[in-house]
Amino acid sequence: MAFELPSNLHPDMGPVAWMLGTWRGNGHGDYPTIDGFEYREEILFQQDGRPFFHYMARAEIINAETGEKVRDAHQETGFLRCKQTGMGVGSVEFVLAHNFGIVEVYVGNASGGKLEIVTDAIGVTATAKAVQGGKRLYGNVEGDLLYAYDMAAMGQELQPHLWARLQRA
Repeated sequence: MAFELPSNLHPDMGPVAWMLGTWRGNGHGDYPTIDGFEYREEILFQQDGRPFFHYMARAEIINAETGEKVRDAHQETGFLRCKQTGMGVGSVEFVLAHNFGIVEVYVGNASGGKLEIVTDAIGVTATAKAVQGGKRLYGNVEGDLLYAYDMAAMGQELQPHLWARLQRA
């Protein structure tokens, strides 16, 4: 499917423009404090010409053998901001709020169809699980959106938690 840049795209958002649109696909999750699981996810990056993208994601746990929905899973929303620092390179800020009581601020860089960010600040509610840090890597691989999320939580060191491959809808 051909992807066209919106005519009103803010110039600072160029290094992450490939992320625009709706993405759907499957992933896998694992962590020492939980059993491994398969999930289906939809991610949306949208823009209105200002120097940020609005981001929304929702996932559901699926049966690994049948692909049938087992239950709803995480939801997150936020804003991805980028400031061009050179030809096709951007300094990135990503603010996320999660349905399970966590707010994260990520910082990092984007270039060449890759976005790599790490947590700069985390806020948690009284009922949220204890999350100490995270790292996210997004990449444009053969036109698909691949991502990996490493997490430090529940007394565990930073380590792989989620990874998925999504296709543009």
